[in-house]
Order: sequence, then structure tokens, then C-alpha cells
Amino acid sequence: MLIYNVTIQVTHTIHNHWIQWMRDEHIPEVMATGCFEKYQWVRLLETDETEGITYAVQYYCAVKEKYETYIHEHAPLLRQKGLDKWGNQFIAFRSLMGIVN
Repeated sequence: MLIYNVTIQVTHTIHNHWIQWMRDEHIPEVMATGCFEKYQWVRLLETDETEGITYAVQYYCAVKEKYETYIHEHAPLLRQKGLDKWGNQFIAFRSLMGIVN
């Protein structure tokens, strides 16, 4: 099982609208690609929130081919939609992780 982790720091200015957008639009669009079986969305605690609030969304997939399909066929458009909507009001860091145990 692989985890595609997206960590995002969101400015206080857009925070509430961004939460709604993530819940109602972005995460459903990612899941609708069929590349991931499930996800979890968490808020990072005990972090400096001066610049914004930090979240991580972890998308789970069974095989690397599905992750590759997402990255090559779906991610560019979905990332651009976020940039078009929120501009520089967020910072995202992405990583691929493998479950050890």
C-alpha cells in the first residue's frame, strides 16, 4: 500500500472557504479519478500557525501504477485548479510514502 501525502499550509484569509472547497470539490475530484481507495485528512497540531494553518491529506493506493496514472493524467489539471482559485494563499508539499508495518 502506498500513501500519496499532500501537506498544505493555508493562510488565515482563505482558511474557511478553502476547507469547504477541499471537502466539497477537491477531495471528491481526486477520489473520482479512481486512483485511490481511501483518504484521510488531518490537521497538524503543535505547529507555528503564524503564517497559516497546516493540513495533510493522505490518499491510499494499492499499486504504484495507479499513483503514476494520477500524477501524469490527473494531477496537473487538479493542481492548476487550486492555483487558479487560491493563487499564492497556500503552499503545498507532496510526497509518496510506503507503509512499513
